[in-house]
Amino acid sequence: MHGYVSESFHIMGEAKNILIKPISQKDASKVIRSLHYSGKVVQNSKLHLGVFYKGKCGGALQFGPSLDKRKMISLVKGTKWNEFIELNRMALADWLPRNGESRAIGYCMRFLRKQYPHLKWVVSFSDGTQCGDGIIYRASGFVLTGVKKNNQIWVAPSGQKFSRMSLTDGRSKKEQSKALSIASRTTLTKGKHVILGNGGASMSKFVESGWKPLPGFQLRYLYFIDPKQRENLTVPILPFSKIDEMGARMYKGEPSCGNSVNCTATSQVESDTEM
Repeated sequence: MHGYVSESFHIMGEAKNILIKPISQKDASKVIRSLHYSGKVVQNSKLHLGVFYKGKCGGALQFGPSLDKRKMISLVKGTKWNEFIELNRMALADWLPRNGESRAIGYCMRFLRKQYPHLKWVVSFSDGTQCGDGIIYRASGFVLTGVKKNNQIWVAPSGQKFSRMSLTDGRSKKEQSKALSIASRTTLTKGKHVILGNGGASMSKFVESGWKPLPGFQLRYLYFIDPKQRENLTVPILPFSKIDEMGARMYKGEPSCGNSVNCTATSQVESDTEM
């Protein structure tokens, strides 16, 4: 993604003092690492937008191609290779004004529509295993298209967490090196339990070493920059009640449907921001 303008835009309403503007990848990565629960960035992000309030940066959003682009493109029939993008990372500070999160996303969608008219839709994922079930997405006009049990976030017996893709795709060399170092301290060095040192790894080897997927869910959301593309969606739009039906509700890293305080907070956020 290139050629974005340097202009910035104010968001009106209760969060009228929020300012959104493009920032460098270096600055965005610094913000994401400091605010995002994972402490990690997606290296192939191409567009970086900073969220400012009263002169202080309170977050960032990073957009880029999906890691599994061939699979994602089939979600909307007729989509060309350059007509969709993924919201790879979003991290916003708690001290931003009320409704600031949904207003910031709304601005970003308008920014994409104006500056990149070839883009038709945006996909993003909510980590209902470690973070939340996507309150902000639902308040910002995204539709829910998938809720599935987690098989992407794995934890070692020592407690360190890794994404499945970073363990197996052969590209995340730094992450794989770290994971191999951790795994080598367990049973993988015994007998046939060996991981090759060439950057590639089989999940079966990690499973044999006691690694397990974290309990929880992953939720997939889509936003139609071009509303007409909604007709070409190849998967059902799920009602938000599906989240509760599957027990996938999570708020700030805690399963919330069994907790009346968290459930009340979740319902209040959705009620306030969807009006």
